[in-house]
Amino acid sequence: MSKVKAGGSSKNVHDSPGQRLGVKRFGGQKVSAGEVIVRQTGATKIAGDGAYISRNFTIHAKKDGVVTFSQVKKRKFTGKTERRTLVSIV
Repeated sequence: MSKVKAGGSSKNVHDSPGQRLGVKRFGGQKVSAGEVIVRQTGATKIAGDGAYISRNFTIHAKKDGVVTFSQVKKRKFTGKTERRTLVSIV
């Protein structure tokens, strides 16, 4: 026989902090080189002229300038086209 009573199970106890995702610099705002423009999971927004995308899909400014957002059609590997937001620095 057990010497200890049943402890039961705990549910919903693994709580992790938020990742602080989202747009950090909006269209028309000035940015300097290396500044974070968008933090995202997956390439929902793609980098255009003057911007680059890092390993965790964060979009950074490659040069000083003003942020612009535009909609483009991006062809996927399967041939299907989807709308993506293009982040550029002018």
